[in-house]
Amino acid sequence: MSATPVSTEDAPSTGNKNRWPKHVAIIMDGNGRWAKARGLPRSAGHREGVEAARRAVEAARDMHLTCLTLYSFSTENWRRPAGEVRDLMGLLKKFILDDLPTLKKEGVRVRIIGDKENLTPEIKALARRAERETAANSKFTLQIAFNYGGRDEIVRAARVFAEAVRRGDVKAREVGEAEFAKYLDTSETPEPDLVIRTSGEMRTSNFLIWQAAYAEYIFVDTLWPDFNAAVFAAAIDEYCGRERRYGGVGGAA
Repeated sequence: MSATPVSTEDAPSTGNKNRWPKHVAIIMDGNGRWAKARGLPRSAGHREGVEAARRAVEAARDMHLTCLTLYSFSTENWRRPAGEVRDLMGLLKKFILDDLPTLKKEGVRVRIIGDKENLTPEIKALARRAERETAANSKFTLQIAFNYGGRDEIVRAARVFAEAVRRGDVKAREVGEAEFAKYLDTSETPEPDLVIRTSGEMRTSNFLIWQAAYAEYIFVDTLWPDFNAAVFAAAIDEYCGRERRYGGVGGAA
C-alpha cells in the first residue's frame, strides 16, 4: 500500500465516531485517463485499478467499516470496445481466483450484485462460487457491482415483485419502500452512508440510485489507480464533519 491504513482509533482529525459510516460505496473512475497520461493502454489502467481495489478493501476493514461496495462494471460498459470488455471480464475472473482464498480466511463475505444472467457461464459460475464459499463470513462484506445498473436493478426487482403479486404471495397495495427493497440485489446489506467518486467527475452514473437516496456524496480528483488509504481517510474525515438530516431539520438549524 502507498499509505498507512487508518482505524477508528487513528481517526481523521475532525472525524466524529458517532457519525462513522458503516457502508461506503465507491464509483471507481479514471483508469483510462491514468493509463493515457502515462502512454499506456487502457488495460494497464484497469490492472492498476484492481490493485487500488485491493487497497480500498484493506483500508475499509482497517477503518472498521462493515461493508464496501465497488462499482466495477456497469450495464452501460458493454458499449465499450470488445477487447476492453474482455479485459474487464478477465480481471474479475483473476480477482476472484487470486483473492478468494484470502478473503475466505479473513472472514470477508463476497456479494456480486448486478444482472448475472448476461455474464458468460464461466464468470457466472465464479461469481456464484465466491458468494457460496463466503456466505458464512460475517466480519466484513465486499459487494462488487458487476454488470450493474441502478435502473436495471429496479426493473428486475419490479418483475420479481409483479410475479409475487400474480402468485398471490403479496398484495401490491400493502407494499411500501421497505418491503419493495427486499427484491433489490442489495436486500442483504445496509444502505450506503457515503458514496465516493474518483477522478473529479460529478455524476452518479446509475449507481445504487435507490439505496443512495440519502447517502452523502464526496467527489475526489484522484484517479482510481492512485486511490489509497490516505485519500479514503480524507473522504471519511469529510463525511464525519457533515450532518445527515434525511429531509428533516438539523441540530444547527
